[in-house]
Amino acid sequence: MDLHFGDSKPTDDERAAVDALFGPPESSWEGADRSGADLRWARGGREARDRRDLLLPGLHAINDRIGWISEGALGYLCRRLTVPPAEAYGVATFYAMFSVEPRPATVLHVCTDLACAAAGAPALCAGIESRLGPGSGVAVERSPCLGLCERAPAALAVKAGDPVRTAVSAPTNVEAAVLAASAPDSAPEERPAVSAVPQAGDRSLILLNRVGVVDPSSLDDYRAHGGYTALRRAFALGPAGVIREVTDSGLLGRGGAAFPTGRKWQATASQPDHPHYLVCNADESEPGTFKDRVIMEGDPYALVEAMTVAAYAVGAHQGYLYLRGEYPRAVHRMQYAVDRARARGLLGGDVLGQGYAFDIEIRRGAGAYICGEETALFNSIEGYRGEPRSKPPFPVEKGLFGRPTVENNVETLVNVLPILTMGAPAYAAIGTSGSTGPKLFCVSGTVDRPGVYELPFGTTLGELLALAGVGGDLRAVLLGGAAGGFVRPDELDVPLTFEGTRAAGTTLGSGVVMAFDDTVPMPRLLLRIAEFFRDESCGQCVPCRVGTVRQEEALHRIVERTGADAADDIALLREVGRAMRDASICGLGQTAWNAVESAIDRLGAYE
Repeated sequence: MDLHFGDSKPTDDERAAVDALFGPPESSWEGADRSGADLRWARGGREARDRRDLLLPGLHAINDRIGWISEGALGYLCRRLTVPPAEAYGVATFYAMFSVEPRPATVLHVCTDLACAAAGAPALCAGIESRLGPGSGVAVERSPCLGLCERAPAALAVKAGDPVRTAVSAPTNVEAAVLAASAPDSAPEERPAVSAVPQAGDRSLILLNRVGVVDPSSLDDYRAHGGYTALRRAFALGPAGVIREVTDSGLLGRGGAAFPTGRKWQATASQPDHPHYLVCNADESEPGTFKDRVIMEGDPYALVEAMTVAAYAVGAHQGYLYLRGEYPRAVHRMQYAVDRARARGLLGGDVLGQGYAFDIEIRRGAGAYICGEETALFNSIEGYRGEPRSKPPFPVEKGLFGRPTVENNVETLVNVLPILTMGAPAYAAIGTSGSTGPKLFCVSGTVDRPGVYELPFGTTLGELLALAGVGGDLRAVLLGGAAGGFVRPDELDVPLTFEGTRAAGTTLGSGVVMAFDDTVPMPRLLLRIAEFFRDESCGQCVPCRVGTVRQEEALHRIVERTGADAADDIALLREVGRAMRDASICGLGQTAWNAVESAIDRLGAYE
């Protein structure tokens, strides 16, 4: 595509924001002053094109400093990277946290997703907007899940500037949310990660045993509590030995697909094409999911170590941690942990003096659920719209930058540490033969003790809800989040395993468990799920782009009792749902009908 730049110029602040990331431009090709320059040739174009993957960080830099992305700022960023402005505009408008229209420097994101909706988010939004009023200098935006479901309702304030300032208010009310937006520095300090772990202090915990025990900023404290024991054993075993241990452990991916981790690692390690890459998917945007956030905030060095082990096993020397933009404290904690590990020789050119080079780069997402799909995540890192790719080829063959890539989520990776420290047989003895090891469950909704629970696979849904303190007026339980399915109160004996939930006609997904009592209007809840998928569809394929809209329209008619009667709309929903499930490119469209279907068939939601 040809480069066509407009006449708009960046402001001094916008130029400074970009230059702070890239350094000053070295040639007029990159946007330097042309006066006195030799214009007979252009230097720097090839180097700039090789930095296309810095487009997303560049957009963040502008948005963080100014609060929105103007035409002049976008044009200057495009010159620095030799990216066609039309393509960069497509990327900037893809993400919910960016704006290409003028808006106040302070944005208050108020979650309106499932757990927060059940906790009164609509009334909260109305109260905040009434309190602030026009001309307040604060933009109030209704947001999809902020990953704070155990503290619903939740709000995140972002005040642009140098530096950008953020404040989380959860659980929040009108007064607390307005304070967070008007004075982020004066807002109460966010709760520690351990507050989201009701089992804290239980010595049987394996994955969460350090949360609330170690200082998350202290590398020495982490090492004093067993940190880097797994990496030392990995070096003793060698790459093939590590993969053999992970394979023998039976570890399945914890992101919902449940693919055997050892097979994925072996397939990548055996690829002759180099370099290999490791990508940690920390973009947990499924409504009801917050386990990765708790690990990153409460035990960040565990993830750094686990990524190093995985990279060593598959022969990768560069890793990327893709972390959702709605997690400012997790970003800070992980960046500090990476920097400290690098300074202490645990990352870099000679990890632990073993002659192995590995480093981690953190990339922030910007509000796009679809980027949780692995190939969409790769496109996002590379500086393109976060749209899924067709498969094959699979990521183990051609993933990030077209090279063999292993992609795992946070929970999957941190499971590797106990596999190496306790041994594959001991790990495999936990749980069931088909689902081995411990599992993290995110419990929220109408329960007394919401939070992240660690239990062995095979625990029943009823046992988990008893720990969380569910009441006697339970109406339904949503397993797997918005892409999951509902179960009835008389189905709580479902074993929480991948095979057990499949046999019960539902899904475990990433471990979301949301309980709802009779006070939650089910038709409105289903409509919110449909709105979520409509908003989050990338629009690349017709079945999902059109189907999610038709699904929402039909549910609107049912809720409002307008148009066709419910029977006709339910028949239409089934037809649209089948089309999305059979013909969509990725899991978003394929699962967008699941929760609605289960609510109709299992709960009789519209009877």
